[in-house]
Amino acid sequence: MSKVQLITNQLANRLIEKLETADTIYILTSFVMKSGVDLLEKPLLKAAERNADIKICTGDYLYITQPEAIEKLAAIHPSIEVRMWKSNGVSFHPKAYLFEDEKNGTSIIGSSNLSRSALTKGYEWNVEVDEESDGDLFLTAAQTFLEVFHHEQTIALNKVTAELYKSKYEIFHAKTPQLVKKWTALEEQDLMLPVSDEKADIVKDPPVLYGSIQPRFAQIEALEELNTVYESGYDSAMIVMATGLGKTYLAGFFAERFPRILFIAHLEEILYQAKSSFEKIIQNRSLGIYNGRIKDSKASIIFASIQTLSRKKHLEVFDVNEFDLIIVDEFHHAAAASYQKVINYFKPAFLLGITATPDRNDNRDVYDLCKGNVAYKIDFLEAIEKNWLSAFKYVGIYDDTDYSRISWLGSRYDEEELLAAQLRQGMADKIIEAWKNHKQSRTIVFCSSIRQADFLSQAFSDRGYRTVSLHSQYKGLNRNFFIEQLDRGELDAIFTVNLFNEGVDIPSVDTLLFVRPTESLTVFTQQIGRGLRLHPDKEKCVIIDLIGNYRNADLKLSLLRVPVALDKKKSGDLPTLPANCVLDLEMKVIDLLNEMMRKKQPRKEMLLANYNKVKEELGKRPSYLELYLKGAEPASAYKSEFKSYPAFLNWADELHENERRVFEVYKDWFTEVEKTVMTKSYKMIVLLYMLNKGPENWLKLITPEEVAPFFFNYLTEKEYRKNIDFSGKAAVEMWNGDLNKVAKLIRDMPMTKWSGSSNGLVIFNEGKFSFNFTVNENDELQLYRWTKEICEYRLHEYFERKEKKL
Repeated sequence: MSKVQLITNQLANRLIEKLETADTIYILTSFVMKSGVDLLEKPLLKAAERNADIKICTGDYLYITQPEAIEKLAAIHPSIEVRMWKSNGVSFHPKAYLFEDEKNGTSIIGSSNLSRSALTKGYEWNVEVDEESDGDLFLTAAQTFLEVFHHEQTIALNKVTAELYKSKYEIFHAKTPQLVKKWTALEEQDLMLPVSDEKADIVKDPPVLYGSIQPRFAQIEALEELNTVYESGYDSAMIVMATGLGKTYLAGFFAERFPRILFIAHLEEILYQAKSSFEKIIQNRSLGIYNGRIKDSKASIIFASIQTLSRKKHLEVFDVNEFDLIIVDEFHHAAAASYQKVINYFKPAFLLGITATPDRNDNRDVYDLCKGNVAYKIDFLEAIEKNWLSAFKYVGIYDDTDYSRISWLGSRYDEEELLAAQLRQGMADKIIEAWKNHKQSRTIVFCSSIRQADFLSQAFSDRGYRTVSLHSQYKGLNRNFFIEQLDRGELDAIFTVNLFNEGVDIPSVDTLLFVRPTESLTVFTQQIGRGLRLHPDKEKCVIIDLIGNYRNADLKLSLLRVPVALDKKKSGDLPTLPANCVLDLEMKVIDLLNEMMRKKQPRKEMLLANYNKVKEELGKRPSYLELYLKGAEPASAYKSEFKSYPAFLNWADELHENERRVFEVYKDWFTEVEKTVMTKSYKMIVLLYMLNKGPENWLKLITPEEVAPFFFNYLTEKEYRKNIDFSGKAAVEMWNGDLNKVAKLIRDMPMTKWSGSSNGLVIFNEGKFSFNFTVNENDELQLYRWTKEICEYRLHEYFERKEKKL
């Protein structure tokens, strides 16, 4: 039974009362004032100190939020997560306070922003609904809050992002002295919370009939590897399998040997789809759902929503040792805080991550979560070569849009400027003509926004083609109805925005049309996978792609094993492609890609934008390893463009005067540590040993015998390190602790080889190893820090890269 009441003043009293007992606290307000933070600061601090889950989201709309307010809010307690919605001028007006304790969920939604007047004496209308914590309103509000909070349009608030906001705030107010008047007028125009065009709304995959449910294709190889890994004593592994090869069924076959299983996913549709798949494999076992509306905690196999399970009260329903096997679907999401909370809580016998795209889609490293153990990996090109996925014909169509004139907002193009270029009849005519010339029977069209999808769908319809635009704001008939229509050939094309990135496949689709700039190579890979499922009526999938001078255009073809620098005479079949696959690029596309390769400055700007995004996320200058783990661009690009990470920092004007001087004096050393060849990890392990002696002692002479114990322990403490760099007949005796042989290896390999290739910077003479440069006492600490950053990055990147190839 719900209890409902209207609160018209002194809302603060009720908020403070709820803050004293709630385990979960979500606050969403369009703006925040320092006066409001002052009012709730102490109750929020007390709640954080008792380990409540506190998330606060505000907005930058019209720069009402005060910079000092967000600075103070973010400083209350390190466990409180604060984010800001970047409105880009679109109105942002939500006001909601959500609380959950052991018994009840409370939703307070109305007109009060986080300011003293709105929470005390101001005349406001707020409706409070108290209900059992699984009540419909609270669940819907909490879920919607989390979608907003984690949306790509929000940024974490920290020292760096708060300073950026403050700068923009001051510029805006200097230009807009009549703010209140303008704000009121805009409020009247649009009082609704905008829904982003980029929101993914996934439709359940139509069922595929497999007949007798037995492992097939890649599942046979992957299952064999998984069983070997488990029987060898490993406690975690990741499977990387291209879309269409049956990752969920593979997980079901592996799960048969475990009595109690937890399957975690981030989309409701995937939970139910996985449950259906497991039911076909595992007989006489109870299977249950644990999400916002269903709480079957006693089933033998539980399919849980990460959004629900990561909340403290639901996580603690289960014992830490409750599950023998935990499976995390779409494992590339698993470095997010919600997944980390769940993974760190449980102690299963085995953790299995399954994904098609592991490479830091969310800008974090997922390989560490499974201790670098990739049990099996096959990408879509390898699967095509084995005839497990459909071949393709890739058609590159020249797009004459000048994307250099469209503002880049750090991770995407400015939507309004992009739309101005896209929503032109001439552009629509060109797209239709390219599609007519190359299409087959059933097409999915990937667009960059809802407005573009609607515009192009209408343009195709006006030409007599049967089309529909499906996206997150579509409110008509069930989407599955149109999916079935496309499957039966009753539709020519579905226009969509991120609808088919994860969890949905239509095997009969034989044409993909890309009419959006490729901002994410991972998303591009996911979307290509939508057309590669095998189907009796499909010989190959035609991929029609508009290629312009947008970011990543010069890199995307590398996903197809196509070199970026192209020979104009070889625009047809290329030997690097799988058999039966074809590359067909217009000559203007070849010219464009070659020209983009010649222009290095745009690449440097991309690396700077990537760096700034990571810096904003962390609230500080990232280390080299942090940039690698959290950045969307490969860290190796920084070495390619600048020779070393300190050199990039110098170019980007990120160094203080003393740091700049250290860089100039020792830049050859930084380049040497970056570029020295690493056939094995040995050189960097020796360097790491020296660095572990501290900034005052790391440059002192060492001997192979001195390094041997550290070297041996480093390579044998992690199974994957030993398998990669300390295996084979020669290593067997060393495993038994023969440090004399380890010392001989160090002497013959890293020390001798590095000294011979370093142009005199590294010396190994008469059994003693050292570096050949003089260091000023004032430079010691900074030189040490940068050397250590490069060393740690290179070791991490080396083992991750080698693990992928095993």
